[in-house]
Amino acid sequence: MAIDYGQKRTGIAVSDPAQIIAQGLTTVETSRLMAFLADYFGHEPVERVVIGRPVQNSGADSENAARVDAFIARFRKTFTSIPIETADERFTSVLAHRTMIDGGLRRQARQNKALVDEISATIILQSYMESQRLK
Repeated sequence: MAIDYGQKRTGIAVSDPAQIIAQGLTTVETSRLMAFLADYFGHEPVERVVIGRPVQNSGADSENAARVDAFIARFRKTFTSIPIETADERFTSVLAHRTMIDGGLRRQARQNKALVDEISATIILQSYMESQRLK
């Protein structure tokens, strides 16, 4: 599972059982995220969670990094048996928009921020899985 954590909305993606292809699962209001995850983990096996970590082009933390770090701390306290990895999420929103354009979505559909967050989570997860295959 991958999480693109945001202040208002959080995109979530999962992989197939063979961990070859990532697919968007949903976008959840961030205020409801922990409850959603508890419910999901109650009926779906999750080997690990990859959380996008926002960094600037220079490599320094972005302004949202502190919120993500606080979320990671809450996650670790609540879901102690699920390992966490972080992944650089630079440019995932840009790539998500490019994916939407390449997929032929009209301008109005591309303005759907929830869809952008879900696609961003999918990109984070796919990139993570590909990097693991190279190891």
